[in-house]
Amino acid sequence: MLENGMKVVVVNNARVPVVTHMVWYKVGSADEGPGESGIAHFLEHLMFKGTKTRKSGEFSQIVARNGGRENAFTSYDYTAYFQTIASDRLETVMALEADRMTNLVITPKEVEPERQVVLEERRSRTDNNPGAVLGEHITASLFLNHPYRNPIIGWEHDIKTLDIDSILAFYKRFYQPNNAILVVVGDITAAKLKPLAEKYYGVIPPGLSADRNRAKEPPQKSARRVVHSDKRVRQSSWRRTYVAPSLLWGEKKYAYPLEVLADVIGGGASSRLYRKLVVEDEVAVSAGAYYSGAGNGPGRFTFYASPRGAVSLEALEKKVEKAIKKLVKNGITEEELRRAKSRMLALAIYARDSLAGAARSLGSSLAAGIPVVEVEAWPERIEAVTLPQILEAAASTFIEQRSVTGLLLPKAKP
Repeated sequence: MLENGMKVVVVNNARVPVVTHMVWYKVGSADEGPGESGIAHFLEHLMFKGTKTRKSGEFSQIVARNGGRENAFTSYDYTAYFQTIASDRLETVMALEADRMTNLVITPKEVEPERQVVLEERRSRTDNNPGAVLGEHITASLFLNHPYRNPIIGWEHDIKTLDIDSILAFYKRFYQPNNAILVVVGDITAAKLKPLAEKYYGVIPPGLSADRNRAKEPPQKSARRVVHSDKRVRQSSWRRTYVAPSLLWGEKKYAYPLEVLADVIGGGASSRLYRKLVVEDEVAVSAGAYYSGAGNGPGRFTFYASPRGAVSLEALEKKVEKAIKKLVKNGITEEELRRAKSRMLALAIYARDSLAGAARSLGSSLAAGIPVVEVEAWPERIEAVTLPQILEAAASTFIEQRSVTGLLLPKAKP
């Protein structure tokens, strides 16, 4: 911890003379105010403009000239900026990143073209993708009050009205060392990094506390259905998403059992749902499930499937619902649990080969509010999951009144 409140995490991995340097800000789309949807993502784009000491675009040019790769991304709970570069060039990118933490300069001449870039990104990723449109409406329906209901990229009408004053106010409020986490993974030790962190980041004065004060999610009492039709849809699909506990929200004890359950029921071609619907009953061309529970707010558990041939969505829905009811009643088997644990723990070991993977795991967790000890204890937490815990988690989570069912359909001919 630097004196100004900035957290620093180092993971030594000296197999190659390379480092991944990441700065995580504890602010994402869920921290935006009314009428500001998309401002966190918009600011991420503008962070690649100029500063008081650098011209617009110079940051990326310097990284490229030094043989590095760089990018950034925004999520619900955080915004992250990263560079992967030779370890002897680490000081260069630290100086650049520290500079734009406090010295960002943006002008109307830069904001308007970038606004069009963001709007085009929204059109290409969401508006022109029927499945993404359905997903956006499912999420907006799933959360009654929690800010996770808004898209990370923002609603189009909000993006069009964001101005320089609101963007700079957002920047000054959240882009402070005491609201940031530095994660460096690769050919570096804590002893070598500490003086560099103090030199470049430690001299930045801390800002006011940027506490998260998010709207709370009320109890959900009614199941919802969202139907989206589009002439571009060639394959109809079905999905159902439940509001679920996470590591930081709701019945937190169910987070790890749900993670294991998602692997058993929907993790690939060997999963229970795929084998039942695609291989055995031959009523679907795809089927699966996934769980997200590592955020600061509510988690989500989703089932999905696409019908085969003349099979109707109604018939497919009944098949999936039957599988869910069986899961709630009987849970999973000892063999399924053993195989899932083995598979998940093996993937965790392989993930350690990735510099960026380690940086993302630690950074995203810390930025969301999950401590390092919880990240490092993940294998033990997964290994400790029991069959009764999974059964209890399923019964507590898969309640239809806390769900949204989405249907993607081809548009009917006139």
